[in-house]
Amino acid sequence: MHTSLGDSDDWEIRMTADSNVAGFRHFHDQLSALKETLLGMSSKAEERTDLAVEALLSRDREKANLVIEGDSELNALEMEVEQAAVELLALQQPMARDLRFIIGAIKVSNDLERVGDHAVNIAESALRLAGKPKVSIRVPEIEVMARRARKMLGDSLDAFIRADGALGRQVCKDDDVVDSLHDSVFRVLLTHMMADAKTISPSLEFLLVGRNLERIADLATNIGEDAVYLAEGKQIKHHREEEHLNEARLMATPADVR
Repeated sequence: MHTSLGDSDDWEIRMTADSNVAGFRHFHDQLSALKETLLGMSSKAEERTDLAVEALLSRDREKANLVIEGDSELNALEMEVEQAAVELLALQQPMARDLRFIIGAIKVSNDLERVGDHAVNIAESALRLAGKPKVSIRVPEIEVMARRARKMLGDSLDAFIRADGALGRQVCKDDDVVDSLHDSVFRVLLTHMMADAKTISPSLEFLLVGRNLERIADLATNIGEDAVYLAEGKQIKHHREEEHLNEARLMATPADVR
């Protein structure tokens, strides 16, 4: 049986359509896998932060060592995200929001890896404190900072995965609260050190912890900013959005008023 030219054309069209559908499904399967890896990485970073703070407050060497030993896992996940993202960029040539998500995923994985590094720093402070005579220092702001930074981290990843610009902006606003708590930690510990020289060494460790928690909140803010860019295509890093609004107002102002 001979196939007519028209039948051959139809067959080629069907094959091309099927290939396009399969390619589309494969791309979105890869994209879903990338999202799952990012979520898993975020969960690990949050767990490490929680465990490091617990180790600090209870002077638990075992928990501190678990944080330090687990850092390699986050490093490996960062490399996994980067490799998957590069493959998607090279083979699929994504457009628009998909492109922004993949590029953003590389940046987010780097921020999450750095969160892990700060958790390790806190765990190392916990180990040093565990090896010193216990001095009574009450700094409740540290626990509040830890809860706030942890929530910001979770919210920022949710905002990025769901492309939720409003939640991303809220994370950025929440950073101001953590900055204020960091200032309070400094003032409280300075008062302790001035009142009793025995508190100087542990106070310095708590200052380091406060700084690391503040940096974790900053990294969550970075992810929140990436979520806004993903959702809206707007850059709000370094107050770029405010600058653009001010420029627009200036352009709208009559020349004789300027």
